[in-house]
Amino acid sequence: MAYTRRDAATLTRAEKRRFVKALLEVKRRGEYDEFVRMHIEYFSSDGEQGLRAAHMAPSFLPWHRRFLLELERALRRVDSSVTVPYWDWTRDRTTTSAPWTADLLGGNGRRFDHQVMTGPFAYREGHWAIKVNVTDKVFLTRDLGHPRDPIALPTKSELEWALKDPVYDVAPWDSTVTRGFRNKVEGWGTGPGDTPWHNHNRVHGWVGGAMLGAASVNDPVFWLHHAFIDLQWYRWQRRHRGVRYLPAAPPRPGDAQHGRIVARHQSLPPWGVTPDELEDVSRIYRYA
Repeated sequence: MAYTRRDAATLTRAEKRRFVKALLEVKRRGEYDEFVRMHIEYFSSDGEQGLRAAHMAPSFLPWHRRFLLELERALRRVDSSVTVPYWDWTRDRTTTSAPWTADLLGGNGRRFDHQVMTGPFAYREGHWAIKVNVTDKVFLTRDLGHPRDPIALPTKSELEWALKDPVYDVAPWDSTVTRGFRNKVEGWGTGPGDTPWHNHNRVHGWVGGAMLGAASVNDPVFWLHHAFIDLQWYRWQRRHRGVRYLPAAPPRPGDAQHGRIVARHQSLPPWGVTPDELEDVSRIYRYA
């Protein structure tokens, strides 16, 4: 029977407590740090050589869908009632709304070093030391909204701009494309700094701190954010019924993207599952 992922703002106190407890147990067992390592390993950009599976590529959405499922399975081994909630950042847009409450993810980082001091994932609570990172910080950091150089969360209209695109992705299948749902929701644009960031990328930028870069999994909000992104793919699929993941076939030899992206029926590392197999999740979970 399919289970349900729910909006973080609707969780009861008991549901929040169970989710947090399960996440801390996955961390205690050492499993959580493996998720961080995996994301760092598969965080590759257009300019790097080799396969791009997790970002700047058509497989951004199925890769993170499977990544979420792996974390959810780890949580449900601890407590079978737990699912990954989602953060609707088009509605909960302040630094004190869901999910930034003391009984869920805790709040913003302090001003001078961005260290999170509240909630169950604060370093001083003793349960959330950062062990796998691209910097030497051992504590969770956030800089919600970047008050010294403000950045706004994406709006409903910006998300709608992505959802109404009837094509999944287009050549050259990277961060430069201006058509297709995948890059519009992933959020790569053109121009300097974070100005052109959209949707998914802009949210990472708004949270700041640990959410910037390959080790962003160190902030538990990563999962709530990506559950909401997954929900958008779920909604896009229902709006544009019959439209499939692209490309259907891999780029041919001589194409700049040959061997660099995952086509519909190719294996998605590190799991060996294909994007085709991840398009329909209705037997596994649904969204409330």
